[in-house]
Amino acid sequence: MSDKRLDIEELVKELNRYAYEYYTLDSHTVSDKQYDKKYDELVNLEKETGIILPYSPTQRVGDVILPQFEKYTHKARLWSLGKAQSINEIEEWHKKNVKAIKEYNSTHEDKLPPIKYILTKKFDGLTINCTYNEEGILTKGASRGTGEVGENITSQVKTIKTLPLIIDNDAVIEIHGEAIMTKEAFEEYNKVAATPLKNLRNGAAGALRNLNVRETARRNLSAFFYDIGYNEGNVFKTYTEMLSFIKEKGFPMDDYVKECSTIEQIQKEIKYIEEIRSSLNYDIDGVVMAIDDIRTRELLGYTVKFPKWALAYKFEAEEATTKLLDVEWNVGRSGRVSPTAILEPVEIGGVTVRRATLNNIDDINRKGVKIGSIVFVRRSNDVIPEIMGVVETSLEGTSMIDVPKICPYCGSEVVQQGVHYFCENTLSCKPQLVKSIVHFAAREAMNIAGFSEKTAEQLFEELDIKSISDLYRLKKDDLLKLDRFGEKKAQNLIDAIEKSKSCDLPSFIYALGIPNVGKKTSTDLVKSFKVLENIEKATFEELILVEDIGDIVANSIIEFFNDEKILKSIEELLQLGVKPYFEEKKVEKNIFNEKTVVVTGSLQTFSRSEIKEKLQELGAKVSSSVSKKTDYVLVGDNPGSKYNKAVELGINIITEDEFENMTRDKN
Repeated sequence: MSDKRLDIEELVKELNRYAYEYYTLDSHTVSDKQYDKKYDELVNLEKETGIILPYSPTQRVGDVILPQFEKYTHKARLWSLGKAQSINEIEEWHKKNVKAIKEYNSTHEDKLPPIKYILTKKFDGLTINCTYNEEGILTKGASRGTGEVGENITSQVKTIKTLPLIIDNDAVIEIHGEAIMTKEAFEEYNKVAATPLKNLRNGAAGALRNLNVRETARRNLSAFFYDIGYNEGNVFKTYTEMLSFIKEKGFPMDDYVKECSTIEQIQKEIKYIEEIRSSLNYDIDGVVMAIDDIRTRELLGYTVKFPKWALAYKFEAEEATTKLLDVEWNVGRSGRVSPTAILEPVEIGGVTVRRATLNNIDDINRKGVKIGSIVFVRRSNDVIPEIMGVVETSLEGTSMIDVPKICPYCGSEVVQQGVHYFCENTLSCKPQLVKSIVHFAAREAMNIAGFSEKTAEQLFEELDIKSISDLYRLKKDDLLKLDRFGEKKAQNLIDAIEKSKSCDLPSFIYALGIPNVGKKTSTDLVKSFKVLENIEKATFEELILVEDIGDIVANSIIEFFNDEKILKSIEELLQLGVKPYFEEKKVEKNIFNEKTVVVTGSLQTFSRSEIKEKLQELGAKVSSSVSKKTDYVLVGDNPGSKYNKAVELGINIITEDEFENMTRDKN
């Protein structure tokens, strides 16, 4: 074996260990700089030799767009679970189990043990089935599909950083897990997404069903593993043994695993999980109860659909069926023409739902949704309800949903780009202009105080404000002609517009509304390029060197500034007196410089955006979740679960007063 192959094997082993420690154990044992240096060394060696191990960390993010999904037949069936929604149903199930064990033990010498259940959370994500060969190498990742045949999503599954690409095992196994999207990953993605995700489950499912593997990686999925469905190695005697094996081999597991033997214990645990459900950073929709003893499972067996030895307790339904009355097409800031379902009112989880998301025409056709059909509507937490499917028997007499050929607002032609449709009239289509102006005037953008969507609509309709630059041509006398505009309100708006002319460059870049560019990316761009002209002329190679900017964001920026109309609009703004500035602030030595800080609870002195800005000025990294890498947790009133986790991990907890004292001391 060549020395270089040995070097590759050693680097792969070392980098995989660091990734496991960082993503699964939450332990930072090597600096990012050291990790990147070793990773780059591996990349160069792989290029030089052509040797790429299947479990190399370079294989996690495939820069590839797959032509299609291939079918995959699971080695062992993935079973659905029977469902219960009341304690009475669980009690009936429990009685059947006890009776079966009692009858068996009355006629056999090899007695079955007293009944014991293992309780775990029921994750609301997408089931994945991962196959490892005799060398412990991940060879296949597949979706559940029918339970017998799924789809090969190996490239997509490999983007899950917590999933081991190789394990210490010498037998073929199939391990089941649930791919999920955390709330933090969801929020980070939506900050820059051209099309924001609707909920966590769809974020995960859409990522794994995406042929563009780089897009899958952008979703930053996580996973929990909980079952081995096929095993050519040592037989497990209990589920507890199986879970220990899963954990020992380095698979990410949820920390909630409870043993229960009585209905009272189960009821207590269900109540506990319901109480903590809203504080979790991922979605769950119930609790799974499974018999621990494998011999007992074999005795009980299966129905046609479900194992008799396991049951899922489902929380209050967040789905209902109702009639789709009509479809309304709306135009967004980007010009995208999107469908919204108008429903016969239905109550879901205590809320009356009248409208629901339909995503796009491909999604409509895939789900078979038609006007007049009975549809399944899902509501998750506080997000907009979404149509998940259709009751097949309700389709008779229904009508197809057609995409409008002209914009429902301005009458311009609607054109198709991929699965979406757009109104190309960016100059005088009311919804586009109104939303663009509102975004431009927002607090994190140009901060034009007192500017609302209602004001933008009024200016559009009555003063013919058809571009952002028109805002800076407004006169007080024009405003005084409008309803609801008195002397004071008119003067305040004129003053706010005038004040916005002097703005920091990151806010100006964000205000322009570049697709996929949020406030953080705007700030990072300005730190790297310093002046507006440099950003306008930045090349792809220069842009991807900026922190957190990948191919998609870089191309969005280049495409945006290649548009002559946009460059002309920016030039108009500058001629009208808008003067974006950038002052590179030197961070003075202070206790928070280069520290990770989490803020939780309601603060008295700062808003959430103000405290974030203040901490960033001090050189701190502001995180949304508490981990072992957190240095300080700044708490206000009603801090919640982040405070509890900080106490558990022994992290420095400071109050608002303590924070202000520490910043004054600057030590």
